[in-house]
Amino acid sequence: MAVARRVLVVGGGFGGLQAALALRRAPVEVTLVDRRNFHLFQPLTYQVATGALGPGEIAYPLRAIFTRNRNVRVLLAEVADFDLDAKQVQLRGVGEVPAPTSLSYDTLIVSGGSRYSYFGHDEWSEHAAEVKSLESALVVRSRLLSAFEAAEEEPDPAKQAAWLTFVVVGAGPTGVEMAGQIGELARDTLRHDFRTIDPRTARILLVETADRVLTSFPPSLSAKAARSLEKLGVTVLTGRSVTGIDHDSVTVDEERISARTVVWAAGVTASSMAARLAELTGAARDRAGRVTVEPDLTLPGHPEVFALGDMVRLHETVLPGVAPVAMQQGRYAARVVRDRLAGRQTPPFHYRDKGNLATIGRNAAVADVKGVKLSGFLAWITWLFVHLFYLVGFQNRILVFIRWAVSFVTRGRGDRIIDERP
Repeated sequence: MAVARRVLVVGGGFGGLQAALALRRAPVEVTLVDRRNFHLFQPLTYQVATGALGPGEIAYPLRAIFTRNRNVRVLLAEVADFDLDAKQVQLRGVGEVPAPTSLSYDTLIVSGGSRYSYFGHDEWSEHAAEVKSLESALVVRSRLLSAFEAAEEEPDPAKQAAWLTFVVVGAGPTGVEMAGQIGELARDTLRHDFRTIDPRTARILLVETADRVLTSFPPSLSAKAARSLEKLGVTVLTGRSVTGIDHDSVTVDEERISARTVVWAAGVTASSMAARLAELTGAARDRAGRVTVEPDLTLPGHPEVFALGDMVRLHETVLPGVAPVAMQQGRYAARVVRDRLAGRQTPPFHYRDKGNLATIGRNAAVADVKGVKLSGFLAWITWLFVHLFYLVGFQNRILVFIRWAVSFVTRGRGDRIIDERP
């Protein structure tokens, strides 16, 4: 009996997870490697950051996903390096959890994702946390809630105003959604919780270098999103750039704004794995660090190595850095593996754009679905059901639905916990 081919998947995000799921009934042995033991539903991390959802409601254990699939092995480890000639990946353990020094493969699928770019000012990350990971979302949650607590006890009006000033940098979907949630937190959830301050007086600034918010949406929807933000008390500063951030202020162009809480939601840069794969294969990289892949998502000279998601560009085409792209690429890579085993040819990858969605707040969202433009309550309902549909785990779907329903009725948020973490 022939030995099943070894497929090594690096990354348990949207791309890697879909690749592994699509291969769970194929005649292959799949090893899924990730430095976290869970799949994170990243589009909702900002709701963890604002207390609307708990961490366990948007994260699902990878091992639980593949409990019934005996050909899929999950390994908690971090990639140290690639040896493409020897078809091996060097690994290191996570924390005190040991890991094999290397794994061999016949097919390698790398979905390393991306991280936020501070545009050459990495020192800003100390003061401007982001919400791309679960850990950083919890940091943001603690900073937001601590700011209100500090303002309550601060007798100096100027210092109190600084605590009640929140700056969100970047007006893409994450920045818009984050600013809207802070607005709802201040004006609805916390309005009766304090005795000295009125949370509704909080100043929320959304800074964007472009001339409008949500530049990936049609201008008409951008305008509607901006109006919805203003109704929540968000001041939108378009055509402005952040030039400095420290522990108690943000400089926008030449204006210094006293603010103790800054959330970063601006540009992204590819995972460091993209740079290493480009170095090993000679593939080109763009300014955001994305490695250029072939039409079938493989690396030049290495048809056995696939790269997916935010860390790649397809020739001169840069696809949106959104979950549907990574998911379709993960399923496509699995299809290529199955076709090769069956001796079939696979056509080049083609992304099917299903549209854009962004929520601003209660009953407020915008949607651009195959040319159909929606806003307001209908777009908000669409956003809710789309995110529930793609959320991993039946239990998580039920819990999130209940949370959202209770929040809609009570305007409350159940996870307003200040977590003492660095």
